[in-house]
Amino acid sequence: LQSELLCEEIILKMVNSLRQDQPVLGGRKLYHILKTKIHPDLDIGRDKFFDLLRDNGLLIRHSRVYRPVTTLSWNRFHKYPNLIKDYDPLSANQLYVADITYVRNVEGRFYYLSLLTDAYSRKIVGWALEDSLEMSGPIKALNMALETLPPGSDLIHHSDRGVQYCSKDYISILQGIKCRISMTENGDPRENAIAERVNGILKEEWLNKEMITTLGQARDIVRKVIDIYNTRRPHSSVEMLTPEEAHAKKGPLKRKWKTIYKRKQAILL
Repeated sequence: LQSELLCEEIILKMVNSLRQDQPVLGGRKLYHILKTKIHPDLDIGRDKFFDLLRDNGLLIRHSRVYRPVTTLSWNRFHKYPNLIKDYDPLSANQLYVADITYVRNVEGRFYYLSLLTDAYSRKIVGWALEDSLEMSGPIKALNMALETLPPGSDLIHHSDRGVQYCSKDYISILQGIKCRISMTENGDPRENAIAERVNGILKEEWLNKEMITTLGQARDIVRKVIDIYNTRRPHSSVEMLTPEEAHAKKGPLKRKWKTIYKRKQAILL
C-alpha cells in the first residue's frame, strides 16, 4: 500500500508539473506523455489514472465562449473552389489551412490572431497577432509560413472566403509561388475543420486563461503558447506525436481519438 501511495504521489507531481505550461491538457494526453516520454515503466493503467485525476480534482471540463465574426464572405473579390474535399495529405507542406480567430484582453477588446497550419502535421507554420482585421495580419502569417516552405513544394492553400484571403495582395503572394488556391464554398465550419480545431485548442487550453492587458503582452503569450503546442503537446490526430515530430513523418498518420455522443453533444476524447 505504501509503494502504491508513493507511486500515486509521484504521478500527481508529474501531472502538476506538466499542467504548469499546459493548464488544460486532457487526461488521455497526460497519460500518453507519462507512459511514453517521462516514465515508461509507470505501473498504472489508464482507468486507474483517470480515477486518480478525478479523486484529486484534476479532470478538465471545457467550456464554450462567445466568438466574434472574423470572416466577411460577401465581398467583390474572386472566389476559388474547394480543392480539398476528401483530400488527405501524406506529408508536410502539401496543404496549409488558414484562419483568423480572436484573443480577448481584460477590458474586453479583441486582438485578431491569423494562423496557418500544416494539415498533415497540425504544426502551426505561420502566425501574426494584430489589433484589427486588416490585411497585415494574414500577410505576415503567410510570409512566416513561406520562410520555411521547401522550394518546389506542391502546396495547396485552403481558407474561408473572407476578404483578407480573397484580396489581390494575398492572392498575388500565393500565385507568385505557384500555390494552388482552395476556399470553402459555404459557411459550414467543417469545410475548414482543421483550422477551426487548432483555434479551439489554443484558446481553450491556454489563451482564454490568460489575463491579457496589451497587444505586446498578447504577442509574447501567443509566441510561447504556439511553441508549446508545436513542440510539447501530443496531438491525437497525428498518432499522439507533437506537431513538430509529425512534421518530419511521411505517409498516413493514425488518429488516436474517438467521438462519444452524450446529450446530443459530441465530445472528442
